[in-house]
Amino acid sequence: MTRPHRADRPTSRRTILRTAATGALLVPVGSALAACGSSNPGSATPSLVRNRPVLTHGVATGEVTSGGALVWARSDRPATMIVETASSESFGAARKFRGPQVTPAGDGTGRLRVAGLEPGQTVHYRVTFEGEDGALSEPATGIFTTAPVRDGDIRFQWSGDVVGQGWGINPGMGGMTIFATMADRDPQFFIHSGDAIYADNPVEATQEQNDGKTYRNITSPAKAQVAQTVDQFRGNYAYNLTDDHFRRFVGSVPQLVQWDDHEVVNNWFPGESLEGQGREGYTEMSVDVLARNGRQAWQEWQPVEIGASDRLYRRVSYGPLLDVFILDMRSHKDPNPDAWSGDNVDGLLGPEQTQWLIDGLRGSTATWKIVANDLPLSIVVADKNTTPPDGPKAMEAVAQGDAGDPLGREIAFSRILSQTKNVRNVVFLTADVHYTAAISYEPDRAGFKDFAPFWEFVAGPLHAGAFPESPLDSTFGAEYEFVHAPTESNVSPAEGFQHFGEVTIDGRTKVLSVDLVDASGKTLYRKDLEPAS
Repeated sequence: MTRPHRADRPTSRRTILRTAATGALLVPVGSALAACGSSNPGSATPSLVRNRPVLTHGVATGEVTSGGALVWARSDRPATMIVETASSESFGAARKFRGPQVTPAGDGTGRLRVAGLEPGQTVHYRVTFEGEDGALSEPATGIFTTAPVRDGDIRFQWSGDVVGQGWGINPGMGGMTIFATMADRDPQFFIHSGDAIYADNPVEATQEQNDGKTYRNITSPAKAQVAQTVDQFRGNYAYNLTDDHFRRFVGSVPQLVQWDDHEVVNNWFPGESLEGQGREGYTEMSVDVLARNGRQAWQEWQPVEIGASDRLYRRVSYGPLLDVFILDMRSHKDPNPDAWSGDNVDGLLGPEQTQWLIDGLRGSTATWKIVANDLPLSIVVADKNTTPPDGPKAMEAVAQGDAGDPLGREIAFSRILSQTKNVRNVVFLTADVHYTAAISYEPDRAGFKDFAPFWEFVAGPLHAGAFPESPLDSTFGAEYEFVHAPTESNVSPAEGFQHFGEVTIDGRTKVLSVDLVDASGKTLYRKDLEPAS
């Protein structure tokens, strides 16, 4: 199939991205890194004593629609956020949107939805902050494309897992270069499948790799310990945004961000206590307290828009060819030790989200329905932290390794799969397990057979330790068609096995293609899926 191309553009978007990135990286890394130590805009660091506001961590966009997008930025002091949009980088005939005043209560972060734009168009945006005395910051610029309303070529990416297992920003390998590779491929948006930070994984100055070499990290006070306070969680997001490639990517590619475990603590579920788990560095034992603090920082530092319902799951329509269903597999999660229950009818998603997904898939008129599940459906992921001493293993994801009838969280998914078996062209995308894979699901080889065949694709990590493949549970007839994973555990980003996935939809044939890609941009596996009518 042909690669998506937008012929209305007079210049290459790849060139525009590099130009936009130059404007978006006005703050030296040293200044941005200082904010990782004390993210309060009132802190007396060298970057915070100028007479006018400073954009500390570039710009980002998210939640793109056919008429606009959500723009994010951060000021080093109280100021009013101003966004301008234009059809060219010269910003001729720009539209101005005057937004909220950012304050220390929100860590200086601001979000402003720009609306009323034309569908399917390249939009240049420019952010400035106006101080309380009228002084203006230097601007930072970026670019995004609004969603289409007619059939047309689509390209988007997904992956997860950033700065995990202590593998931080390494100047010797050029930083988090996978984000440059992704940006160069010109996606229209990115699904961040969770683990945007590793709040529970400190970053030390050096760490030994499996090959015996020394990995050297840029460090910050916020990454010197596990995150427990709101400021410590904030510092984790600030740390990632000190990387040039990451700032360039988020400034030029709108994100749909999911909420998973390492935004709080590994494998967490509501109501959990860390007492007796031996979690190093923690003094706060209530996971609910940690989750409250972590979610506050997540909402401040990500380009996300939470409505009055306060729910994180949502449906994003991207023209007549695509609907994306972003799941929240964390906030409504049942305890991991209950994974073997025989009557867990709502399991991982909770009753409202489970019915929302069924109704949404059945009601969708889009050709393709993408379900972004931040936890895999059939990969067996045990939770050793909460496994009882005299009982079966606690489980982190959906499957538990029993090949028979659905148990635990599989019960809810058996209901979803059964009640949507007549819905055509459903594809699941996930991350979480730190390798990349393609998994086919067939009722003929399943313990539970009341569903239609489908595919699940796995990508990651983006910049974290890579791990060997895990076994599959065959309750839903899962079978690996492709796997790229190391044979050793916790392989560093410098040693390879970093991945993202890329989906393209041909606007003419409606064929959906999935590429599993490594950090160099090499496609390791491709699957073309014909649309069923």
